Amino acid sequence: MIPQEIIKTKRNGSALSTAEIQQFVRGLTDDSFSEGQVAALAMSIYLNGMNVDEIVALTLAMRDSGTVFNWQGKLNGPVVDKHSTGGVGDKVTLMLAPMVAACGAFMPSIAGRGLGHTGGTVDKLEAIPGYNCTQSLDKIQQLLPKLGCVIVGQSSQLAPADRRLYAIRDVTATVESIPLITASILSKKLSEGLDALVMDVKIGNGAIMRTIDDASALATSIVNVANGANVPTRALLTDMNQILGCTAGNALEIVETLDYLTGKYREPRLHQITLELGANMLMLGGLFNEKSAAIAALEQSLSSGKAAEIFANMVSALGGPSDLLEKPEQYLARAPVVQDVLAPETGYVNYTDTVGLGMAVVRLGGGRSHPSQKIDPAVGFSHIQACGSKVQQGDVIAKVHAATFEAATVATKEYLAALNVGVQLTELPLVHRSIG
Repeated sequence: MIPQEIIKTKRNGSALSTAEIQQFVRGLTDDSFSEGQVAALAMSIYLNGMNVDEIVALTLAMRDSGTVFNWQGKLNGPVVDKHSTGGVGDKVTLMLAPMVAACGAFMPSIAGRGLGHTGGTVDKLEAIPGYNCTQSLDKIQQLLPKLGCVIVGQSSQLAPADRRLYAIRDVTATVESIPLITASILSKKLSEGLDALVMDVKIGNGAIMRTIDDASALATSIVNVANGANVPTRALLTDMNQILGCTAGNALEIVETLDYLTGKYREPRLHQITLELGANMLMLGGLFNEKSAAIAALEQSLSSGKAAEIFANMVSALGGPSDLLEKPEQYLARAPVVQDVLAPETGYVNYTDTVGLGMAVVRLGGGRSHPSQKIDPAVGFSHIQACGSKVQQGDVIAKVHAATFEAATVATKEYLAALNVGVQLTELPLVHRSIG
């Protein structure tokens, strides 16, 4: 069948067959579909949608356009992962990977860079001198059985069809298509050879999905499609109406991760969401039947120091310093300017524009406004007061870390513009609901 006929079928609102979808994905991979044809089909999918069977077929075809890990007989535990739809200050993967590894699971996490206002796990890890997120698939296969977890960047060998489709979606206003988002996320995640997957779908003024209805639609699609591809999957809808944790910015978030793993400080909301996601991963992976037992095992991984040890081993094995846990200040970049953000009045802190805070980090140099931009790992915000914190006028509600006084002054104004200090509001639940 020629590309025009496949485009016409979806343009007219009909379902595509598995064979048609596989031909389209081959065309993505070998360039036999032109950019115009890919764009036309992407827009047809955006306008007319896809049923679950179509999305399963698209996901599997994109997964199979590259290498798929096969861990059978090589590991003595389940292979699990989690994926977040993105927010500000979301460093959960960094602490969760060694925690679930300490509990007997294996986590080969293929992570991404920052996108828009959201921070990227790869950018955070690259704040560690020497840490190499670009690893061969052979190296990942060698390291995972030894380490229990490996967090690396996306490889050109994994789901290459998705890379081309995403680039075209980005310039044709079709990024928001739930079928295409679902296939994009899952084609990469399922290439990891997973036994179970947990999705963290963010909701709120710091998330891509602003409403429960939109987040539920995406979560339901992902759960249905992943389960249709025979990977047990559950989605948690979690709050992103404020920065997660007390830092935002790459080196600052690594410091918070180390403090969390070593027990120096664990911000309560960050701790709760980490335990919730981790417990679901361990249960879906078949290691525990009861959530309380899974949470107890995760807590033990922290109190025993085993999770911190696994994280340190992973950092060292991937090129980072072997004594990062003991001497973080020796390795992690620090900004030359640190400026207090003071409460403009007395009352309770409420964040109204968390996306704006994410973009403030980008403008400080902690993210990218274009793909080739170099990141400053030292900049961002720390000492962030959580929503609902009672403050007096003049109290420190955050600290700005910047390269210059001018940048710090601008970021301070942007921080204050993203919140108000007033009456105490009803606190939203951290986990809105679970799907799957």
